[in-house]
Amino acid sequence: MKFLSTLILSLFSTLVALVGATFLAVIGAGIYFAPGLPDVRQLENFELHTPLRIYTHDGKQIGEFGEERRIPVDFNAIPQPMIDALIAAEDQSYFDHVGVDPRGLIRAAVELAQSGGTIQSGGSTITMQVARNYLLTLDQTFTRKIREILLALQMEQVLSKEDIFELYVNKIFLGNRAYGIASAAETYYDKPLAELTLAQTAMIAGLPKAPSAFNPLANSERSLIRRNWILFRMRELGLIDETAYQQAVQAPVTAQHHETQLEVEAAYVAEMARQYAIEEYGDDAYIGGYSIYTTLDSELQPYARLALAEGLLAYDRRHGWRGPEQQNLPASLVEAQEQTETQGLEEELAESPEIRETARQAAERSQTQVEGFDGDVSNWLQVLSRTPRYGLLEPAIVVESSGREMQVLTRDNSIRTIPWEGLEWAQPYLSPHSRGAAPTSAEQIAERGDLVRVVENEEGELRLSQRPDAEGSVVVQDPQTGAIVALQGGFDFNASKFNRAVQALRQSGSIFKPFIYLAALENGEMNAASVVNDAPVVQEDGSDTLWRPVNSSRDFLGPTRLRPALARSRNLVTIRILRSMGLGYTIDYLKGFGFASEQLPRGLSLALGSASLTPLEMTNAYAVLANGGYKVTPWFIDRVTRGGENANNIFEATPAVACRECDEQQETVELDGREHPVAPRVADAEAVYILRDMLRDVIESGTGRGALSLNREDIVGKTGTTNNQRDAWFAGFNSDLVAAVWVGKDSNETIAEYGSQAALPIWKDFMGNALEGQPEAWPERPDGVVTARVDPDTGRRLHDDQPGGISELFDAEHLPDFQTRRISRELEEASGSEGSGAAESIF
Repeated sequence: MKFLSTLILSLFSTLVALVGATFLAVIGAGIYFAPGLPDVRQLENFELHTPLRIYTHDGKQIGEFGEERRIPVDFNAIPQPMIDALIAAEDQSYFDHVGVDPRGLIRAAVELAQSGGTIQSGGSTITMQVARNYLLTLDQTFTRKIREILLALQMEQVLSKEDIFELYVNKIFLGNRAYGIASAAETYYDKPLAELTLAQTAMIAGLPKAPSAFNPLANSERSLIRRNWILFRMRELGLIDETAYQQAVQAPVTAQHHETQLEVEAAYVAEMARQYAIEEYGDDAYIGGYSIYTTLDSELQPYARLALAEGLLAYDRRHGWRGPEQQNLPASLVEAQEQTETQGLEEELAESPEIRETARQAAERSQTQVEGFDGDVSNWLQVLSRTPRYGLLEPAIVVESSGREMQVLTRDNSIRTIPWEGLEWAQPYLSPHSRGAAPTSAEQIAERGDLVRVVENEEGELRLSQRPDAEGSVVVQDPQTGAIVALQGGFDFNASKFNRAVQALRQSGSIFKPFIYLAALENGEMNAASVVNDAPVVQEDGSDTLWRPVNSSRDFLGPTRLRPALARSRNLVTIRILRSMGLGYTIDYLKGFGFASEQLPRGLSLALGSASLTPLEMTNAYAVLANGGYKVTPWFIDRVTRGGENANNIFEATPAVACRECDEQQETVELDGREHPVAPRVADAEAVYILRDMLRDVIESGTGRGALSLNREDIVGKTGTTNNQRDAWFAGFNSDLVAAVWVGKDSNETIAEYGSQAALPIWKDFMGNALEGQPEAWPERPDGVVTARVDPDTGRRLHDDQPGGISELFDAEHLPDFQTRRISRELEEASGSEGSGAAESIF
């Protein structure tokens, strides 16, 4: 008995000595390390690494960039179950200790003695973890542990427990790019913190200790054990009752990987904004908590994206079926492995029977049965999970193809039927101009094991589809400000990141013609009733070859007024207008619309749109026509903030805007609470108004008649098609919106369609949705525009006592001469000779 008492006393004395030595060591270390410690007061205003976020003008998120996905949360917004779970998992005495746990100090001292200078676990408190995560390195050494303890003690004197806890939950890494508990809730459960179940809360609370080992996506079994241990601790500490505990521990693991949920799909503009941020703020853009608000309209952008996608898919159906993306895929993982071995792609696996047998057993355990299909589809499902979705197109694998329907396996593990109505379009593609015979049964189109694409219509029915062979873009601007309100740079950003709206230089074709006509109207030598001969032209091209431009219809109309010539897009009339104006004058005039002179060819082919321009440049030029002649500049960055929802703007855009109400001396105008400079006038209001009226004839009776179905009087526009039908365009506007659509192939091969076939339907689809319910917007006629009757054959004015004629708009300062019988007779004779098809040399 005496021996036992002596032993206990000895052990107690040793323990006291050890504790005392530990505290003396800490005090000594404090005196030694204190001068070099970071200032904990910097945590009072510490800025967390927060990713770059991109929004529409009205605050809908379109993009996020940065390695650290973080959503900062205030302490008061943290649900109590989450606080309790983290306390139970990490530091049960957090709200009672002074920053360090004496038991942890003893454990650290023992580990130090055993390891010879390194700390293995350390038993850090939450306060100590905050000190380490914010102010120290992560190396596990005695020196860092002492500094960590000293900083924790200081932090408790400067910050409240709530402040320290808030710093902790917003900084910790929780796997899969998720930093902080709010981000983890979104990443694993696609929920805000307040909507997490108790089981989900405990799962997230288990991650700080080992984000990889306890990750429910990487190791569901181990994460489940960790989660249930935390729930057990919560019950033991009285934080939850028995009923809540039992319900939570029996809950299944429901975690899945969720990317940031974007409210509007605008990846091309998000990438433009990312590039802008890097140029302006460097690499700090990814971590500095910047938010960029673009000029995009959250309602118009989806219309543009959907119109382009559906238009390109419709184009593709018109040109035929090019076959499945992949053929004859084996259904089971075992069969897939055997096929791979036979092909010699996995030689090492084939040489090892043990590895091959292990793979076979794993495949058998992972066999998947799909309702309605008697077979193992484990490999097909893996193929589908790895195959990206492109726009409206979902991948699917053919399960059965017979008769007049096709059954396919989709990514959601279901078998769905494609009816004949969704298959019958699939005539084989032969060339851009031809297709093969129409199919009579589904097996002629695709067979079992083929990977295809499907698209779902509004009624929920599937249609066979394929990734379009052509590409395109849609650009939409506010013509008064130049702001880009919608932009889609291709069929799908995931399929191709090349932004055709701003990067593709394509020949503009006939949508360039209105600017040639406007130059003539403003010059005063011509008017809407001027007659120009639509007859053959021959010109030397600088070599031994002669340039012989023709109209797309291959015919000649003889003397033709400018109005119908523009409506019917007569090439030879436009060439003669340009020749009359002169290249020098015309190119100088075109600079006012944003066209760089070096982009404009020094030849008469300029009249036919031989200049290579981006869709954005063409849209912006049309914006000048839509706003009455003011040069606006395209822009898409509206403002930039930093530091969260309540942050101040660090940048606000104030581009020049059109202002018809402003007097000539006014230099600025207020718009949306900001002072903007007034955009310079680059075209006369009278000439622009008359041209706009002429462009209405393109819709009424010309190449743009397809837009009549919109039943609006205020829309105007112009089709465009380049040589060999490589580029198809339609650009049009009313006073509120201007939009340009381009369709073509990245390879610059022919698409075998005109602008009225390929581009106009897309423009019409967008504008129909964008302007639905909006009042018609036609500008007021300028005071200088008058109406006069003219002879439709000569374009000359008629006297009041002369019968007949047609009404035409003119600039009051450039009225045509009056008609006389002699002039009429001479023109009739000239028409008989020049309109016969004889070529006029313009060497």
